[in-house]
Amino acid sequence: MTDRIAVVGSNMVDLVTYVERMPDRGETVEAPDFAQGFGGKGANQAVAAARLGADVAMVTCIGDDMFGPLVRQNLVDSGIDVTHVRKVDGAASGVAPIFVEPDGENAILIVKGANASLSPADIDAAEETLKDRDAILLQLEVSLETVYHAVAFGAKHGVPTILNPAPADPQLDISRLSGLDWFCPNESELALLSGLPTGTDDEVIAAARSLIARGIRNVVVTLGGRGARHVTADDVTDIAPVKVEPVDTTGAGDAFIGSFARFLSAGEAPDAALARAARYAAQSITARGTQTSYADAAGFERFCAGLPQD
Repeated sequence: MTDRIAVVGSNMVDLVTYVERMPDRGETVEAPDFAQGFGGKGANQAVAAARLGADVAMVTCIGDDMFGPLVRQNLVDSGIDVTHVRKVDGAASGVAPIFVEPDGENAILIVKGANASLSPADIDAAEETLKDRDAILLQLEVSLETVYHAVAFGAKHGVPTILNPAPADPQLDISRLSGLDWFCPNESELALLSGLPTGTDDEVIAAARSLIARGIRNVVVTLGGRGARHVTADDVTDIAPVKVEPVDTTGAGDAFIGSFARFLSAGEAPDAALARAARYAAQSITARGTQTSYADAAGFERFCAGLPQD
């Protein structure tokens, strides 16, 4: 049976400028290329999971501007259930101006727009859809109260919850995440949210376990080119990095989270699912764009077959 995932979170329209270098303050420079696409951490993760074959439903808000119908149609075209995509009258859709440098690294601004209107009431309205899912995916591009409500909803109905705490918000109350199954920050997010240093491997583990002591079951710390680390109260597992030539790193973290949710919900062991997610994220940075760089299941298997074998 197909794994069934719900994403409660954001959508954005990506406005991507490819630059030779970032301008200094007050300076104007010419950029060689521009692209417009669809993004937002929630939508990205939903699309990644759907491309890999999951049955995905999205709970999100769109604006009543020119972008709103385009965002909804993109989700439909990606095979995502849009029953609980709500249009917010008088609100602009979320947008993300993104600047990509020649080495593939990026700088991103986000404007939440209608995403800020996603509320606990939207989760309650989607109860019949959400309560029978294999996983609920969350991020921090919507209100914290909505995130807390979704975590509590998952705990009440026995649905595993996965929170990618990005962009990191220092107001996030860890005590209200008790019972969360998976917490997936990067190093800087972990440092900010734990209040502890993460400059060494031992510090990363200590910071992760400080969150586990507060009721979170698993912490997965993404380490960029160094892979990832899965920390529980008793064990630590390092997830090896996958070496590729980067073209555009935009959306790689979302590719990792969305694919991990799909693999885990399909019954793979957690560390095997994480290792596969690392490969999926690596493949995503070999092409331009965000959702446009996410492979389907067949494309991903071809990529994996071309990797060096252990």
